Amino acid sequence: MNTGFHYETAFARNIGWLKPQEQELLRNKRIAIAGLGGGGGVHLLTLARLGIANFNIADFDHFDIHNFNRQVGASMSTLGQPKIEVMEKAALDINPEMDIRKFPEGISKDNIQDFLAGCDLYLDGLDFFAFEARALVFSECERLGIPVVTAAPVGMGTAIMCFRPGGMSFEKYFAWDNCSDEEKGLRLAIGIAPSGMHRRYLVEKSAVNMLERRVPSLGLSCQICSGMAATEVLKILLGRGRVRYAPHGLHFDAYLGRVVHTWRPWGNRNPLHKLILAIARRQLKKAAATQHKTQQNFWDANIDLETAQANAPLR
Repeated sequence: MNTGFHYETAFARNIGWLKPQEQELLRNKRIAIAGLGGGGGVHLLTLARLGIANFNIADFDHFDIHNFNRQVGASMSTLGQPKIEVMEKAALDINPEMDIRKFPEGISKDNIQDFLAGCDLYLDGLDFFAFEARALVFSECERLGIPVVTAAPVGMGTAIMCFRPGGMSFEKYFAWDNCSDEEKGLRLAIGIAPSGMHRRYLVEKSAVNMLERRVPSLGLSCQICSGMAATEVLKILLGRGRVRYAPHGLHFDAYLGRVVHTWRPWGNRNPLHKLILAIARRQLKKAAATQHKTQQNFWDANIDLETAQANAPLR
C-alpha cells in the first residue's frame, strides 16, 4: 500500500471523464467558497476530490448539534469546533498539497478583495439568510469579472443558477435593491427555484418560518446540491459543456424524479414573479399580524401557486 501522497495517482480515476491536461488545469485553479455549512462544506470536499488544489474559504461559525442532519463536518467529535478549521483539515486529508487561504472572520467589506484575490470562480455556500454577505460577494464578483455558481438545497433536490461576467447580474435577477430582509428572503426563495416543485410535498408547513429565519434542509439535498454545482464549476473552468446562465436556471427534484430548466426574463421583475411575490407578501403580513407567535409561513395559504407556475415558460 502506498502511504505517501501522489497527486496523479490520487486523482487517476478522474481520467476518462477528464483528459490528463484538464486534470492539471483544474489542479491549478483557485475557488472561493464562503460558508462551510450544509452546502459549502460538501462543496469544498467535492471539489477537492475533483482535484482542485487551491481554495479561499470563509466561515466564522462553529459546529453545533442542530447541524448534524445536513452538514458534512458536523459530528460528536467536532462539536463546538470552528467550521473553517474542521473543513480545512478534511480537505487537506484528501490532498495535503493544497493551498488553502482561510478567512475565519467571515466576509466583510474589509476583506472581500483579499477573499476573492486570484480566484477563478466563486461557489456560494452562504446561509440562506446571509443577505448582506451574499450581496457583497456577488457585487464584487461582478466588478472583478469572476463567474459565480450558486446552488440551494431545495426540498429533496437542488436549484442552481450561474452568473457570468457581462451577463445578467445577481442584483438584476433578484432585484434586492432597498428591500427589507423579509422581502429579500421572499425574492431569494422564489427567484432561485421558480418552478416550485418542492412545495408539492412539504408535509410540515410550520417548519418554514420566514419571520423567524428558519427553513428545513436535508443532508441528501446538500449532497445533490454539491454534485450538481461541482459539475457546473467543472464546465465553466474547462470551457466545455453547456452552461445556462441567469436568467436561466436548473431545478432537479429527486423525490419527484423531475428536472426543469427555468427561464425568467427580468428575474423577479418578471410578471409571474411579481404575482407570486404579491401573494407571498400578503401571507407574510397575515402571519405577522395574526399569528406572530405561531409557526407560520408564506406557503401556508389557500392559494394555487401551482396554477400560476404551470403557466410559466420552461426551457
